[in-house]
Amino acid sequence: MSDKPQQRKLALVASKGTLDWAYPPFILASTAAAMGWEVGIFFTFYGLVLLKKDLNMKIDPASNPAMPMKMPFGPDGFKNIDWPMPNLLTSNVPGFQSVATSLMKKTFKSKGVATIGELREMCLDAGVHMVSCQMTQEVFGFKDEDFIDGIEHGGAATFLEFASDADVSLFV
Repeated sequence: MSDKPQQRKLALVASKGTLDWAYPPFILASTAAAMGWEVGIFFTFYGLVLLKKDLNMKIDPASNPAMPMKMPFGPDGFKNIDWPMPNLLTSNVPGFQSVATSLMKKTFKSKGVATIGELREMCLDAGVHMVSCQMTQEVFGFKDEDFIDGIEHGGAATFLEFASDADVSLFV
């Protein structure tokens, strides 16, 4: 019997592909990998777009009415105001999604937060096991060549084998 502690294991399911929902799986995975954990992410349904070569994600303020907006510019007092986004505004103003996405990206950049592309690359470099859901690929009409290199294309059984002995399993 070895005195060496067993490596911990994290299994994540990424099911959402908006900019704000792209951060949790990659932040959790890159952090766990940096801590020496074995990490796997199963990308399914709308989360599958996080593996595409072209990352063109937006946020959807209409689906998250609790989302306050912070301004990435101006004096500190202005930047510290929580700007609640009412559904009437988020769903009826043309171009609002693009404006909100731009503001969120500027805020992340001003706070030194890595981009999704950078986080994804960190995960690949750290050996995070990324599986694209084969069924979702077929349903949405994606081809293997639509996705970045370094991932696996497999079904739920492929990922369940990995997740079956995980210390932590999360659906994000």
